[in-house]
Amino acid sequence: MTTPWGELELARFPEDPRDRLRAWDASDEYLLTHLVEQRVPLAGSVVVLGDRWGALVTALAEHRPAQITDSYLTQRATRANLARNGADASAVRLLTTQDPPPERVDVLLVRVPKSLALLEDQLLRLAPAVHEGTVVVGTGMVKEIHTSTLALFERVLGPTRTSLARRKARLILTTPDPARPREANPWPVVYALPEGVGAASGRTVVNHAGVFCADRLDIGTRFFLRHLPDGEGARRVVDLGCGNGVVGTAMALAHPGADVLFTDESFQAVASAEATYKANGAPGHAEFRVGDALDGVPPGSVDLVLNNPPFHSHQATTDTTAWRMFTGARRALRPGGELWVIGNRHLGYHVKLRRVFGNSELVASDPKFVVLKAVRK
Repeated sequence: MTTPWGELELARFPEDPRDRLRAWDASDEYLLTHLVEQRVPLAGSVVVLGDRWGALVTALAEHRPAQITDSYLTQRATRANLARNGADASAVRLLTTQDPPPERVDVLLVRVPKSLALLEDQLLRLAPAVHEGTVVVGTGMVKEIHTSTLALFERVLGPTRTSLARRKARLILTTPDPARPREANPWPVVYALPEGVGAASGRTVVNHAGVFCADRLDIGTRFFLRHLPDGEGARRVVDLGCGNGVVGTAMALAHPGADVLFTDESFQAVASAEATYKANGAPGHAEFRVGDALDGVPPGSVDLVLNNPPFHSHQATTDTTAWRMFTGARRALRPGGELWVIGNRHLGYHVKLRRVFGNSELVASDPKFVVLKAVRK
C-alpha cells in the first residue's frame, strides 16, 4: 500500500498465497493522503474504527492510535502487519466493539462497515468522547457509502458532507456538534422467535449490532432449526460461526447433557450468543469463544458441528471461510462425528464436503436452501 510516508507490505489473515484479495483498497490510501494534505494534527487521541486488516493503524503506528474492530481476524492481521513493517506491537491499542470506548477522541477515522447497524452502535458509543475540535473522517468505496450512511453521521455527530471521488473512493467529512442531543443506543435488540422452529420456538434471541439479520430470524436459520439432528449421544457440540447463538441454544435446550461451544470471529456475535443462551436459561455447560473457526479445539474431541458458513468477507464474495470451517471441523470431529451445514443451494457445498470428508448427504432442501451432513470417517 502506498502511503504519504512510504510503502507498506500488508496481508490479510490468515495468509493464503492463493488469495488474490488485498488487505487494503483505494479508500484507505485516500484517507491517509487526506490527513497529510489537510495537515490534520495527530498528536492527540487517534481512534480508528472498522480498520479491516490493520492497514490504517499500521500506517499511523507512530501516532499510537487505538483500533476498534468487531473482527478477531482483523486483530490478528493487525499484529502481523505491524510486525511485518517493523512497528512495535504496543504502538496500537487493540479494542473490540464490546470494550469501553476511549474517554476522549481527538481524531476519529472510520472505515465504513458493511453493516449500518454496527456503524450506528459504534458512533453512538463514541459520541460522548467526541468534542468540538475532533476531526472526523470516514472513508469507503463509492458503492459502500449511501445516503443513509451520511445521514447517520449527521444524526449522531454533526453536519456531514462528502468529498469528490478518487479512484472510486470517497471521504465522509463531519463537523462535530457538541450541542446535538445524545440518543439512546437501541442495541442490542431482543425479540421472541416464532412458533414452528423446533426446540427454539418462542425462545428469546439477543442480537448485538452487526450480527447477521439482527432484527429478525433469517429464513436460512429458520429452515436449519426445523431440520437439526436429534443429537442423541452427542456430548460435545459446536455452533461454528454461531452468530446470535440460536442454533447452539436450541441444541442445548433439546439436549441438556451436551456441552456446547459457541464460536465466531465476531466479538458482537459471541456476545449475542452468550446473551441468547443465558436469556433462555439453557441447562448444561456452554463455552463462548472468539477465534478463527476451530483453531484451538483439540483434534478428535467433538461429536457434532453445526455450521452456517458466511460467503462474504466484507464486500468480497469468497468461499475461503467455508473451506477453513469444513477442514477445521473434520480435524476436530471424532471418527463417526458429524458436520451439519446449512447453505444456499447455488453455493455447491456438497462438492466441498465430498472433497474434505469423502462424503456428503442431503438431509433437507427447499427451493433456496439445503441442509447437508458429512461424517468423519
